[in-house]
Amino acid sequence: MRFATPYYFILIIPLILSFSYVFSNSFRKYFKINFPLNIQQPYSLKILIAENISIYGRFISLLLIIVALARPQHILRQEIPPTEGVDIMLVLDTSLSMGAEDLKPNRLEAAKKAAEEFVLKRRNDRIGLVVFGGVGFLSCPLTLDHSAVIGFLKRVQLGMTKSDGTAIGDAILVALNHLKRSKSKTKIMILLTDGRSNTGIVQDPLTSAKLTKEFGIKIYTIGTAKKGPAQIPTGDPFRPYATIEDDLNEEQLSEIANITGGRFYRATSNEELSNIYSEIDSLEKTKFEIRHTLEISDIYHIFLIAAILIIAATIILEKTIFLRIP
Repeated sequence: MRFATPYYFILIIPLILSFSYVFSNSFRKYFKINFPLNIQQPYSLKILIAENISIYGRFISLLLIIVALARPQHILRQEIPPTEGVDIMLVLDTSLSMGAEDLKPNRLEAAKKAAEEFVLKRRNDRIGLVVFGGVGFLSCPLTLDHSAVIGFLKRVQLGMTKSDGTAIGDAILVALNHLKRSKSKTKIMILLTDGRSNTGIVQDPLTSAKLTKEFGIKIYTIGTAKKGPAQIPTGDPFRPYATIEDDLNEEQLSEIANITGGRFYRATSNEELSNIYSEIDSLEKTKFEIRHTLEISDIYHIFLIAAILIIAATIILEKTIFLRIP
């Protein structure tokens, strides 16, 4: 809170001096009259208050009026988000092999957790989400509402596309279809998978990567799987786990990244996966000046209304409870 015309506070000095003089005289009268032993009806505190209620009420009212004259103002300071940031599309594999437990608790959950941490760091960027398996579809459009993005991430499940396979080329095209409309100067995809492209309309993901490059969009690719075989739950109590072989196509993912100017990473642990997202975060920083807006509103009326109510109550008390008959 601030005061637009604080020089009115100088009026408090004569007000306090006047009140002090009247108040001291009242107490002097109280002690002078109340202490002699031969007085039959002592000058009580109730009588003191009755005689001075008008003084107290008017003093407080005048004090509030002075505050109102000083024009108190409430100031709301807000940060204006940048008009241009980085537009980021997360492209996440939800095929059943992402249930392998070489990352804890499994590949998909580890990827979701690392992605959530990444989203929380990018407060000034628009982020969207594409999920894919045998097909790809948009789960969350580009938005600055990061709580919504995290909400969609939490709802991602294994096999949610209801189609078998890994359609990397199609997933890239779905993400491209939304990123290409963006007016942002910097646009990137972060594609995470544990396998190789084996289905979809676009059989060769490199074709999608080349088209993506034409729109100035970079793709960072992340292979999420330890080298060698991994265990995946089956849901069968008699055979709870099945072994799947390492099917990650590092060469293809690396080529996708190279074509678009991005990078390829392989995460073999939760820590590595988290570090990869942190590195991408540091590589794609946006420089901008933080701007603020000030919303100023006068609140003098609060003090003025309070002053009117107090003076009204004082007058009512003077004419009723504390009525004095000459």
